[in-house]
Amino acid sequence: MDVTLLYFDGCPNWQVADRRLAQLAAERPDVTVSRRRVETAQEAERLRFGGSPTILVDGVDVFAGPRTTVGLTCRLYVTPDGLAGAPTLDQLRAAITKA
Repeated sequence: MDVTLLYFDGCPNWQVADRRLAQLAAERPDVTVSRRRVETAQEAERLRFGGSPTILVDGVDVFAGPRTTVGLTCRLYVTPDGLAGAPTLDQLRAAITKA
């Protein structure tokens, strides 16, 4: 299973997601994580970049919702503890299992 972390340098939340994805990949040898920096607004539009961090599982944004906007912004996730800049490890596990 291919997991891609899309991010841009101006948002620190991608680093939290990156650490959690690394932990998940260590638990699941079938998961390969790659990182892709989004550098321009045009690239964000082309990739349908839902903000940093965006997590794609086999090319699909597994956390996209009807209000997901596209652009070079920091993304917020609804977690059990409230809004956060990255999904929890348990949310990532569930999303990858479901995918």
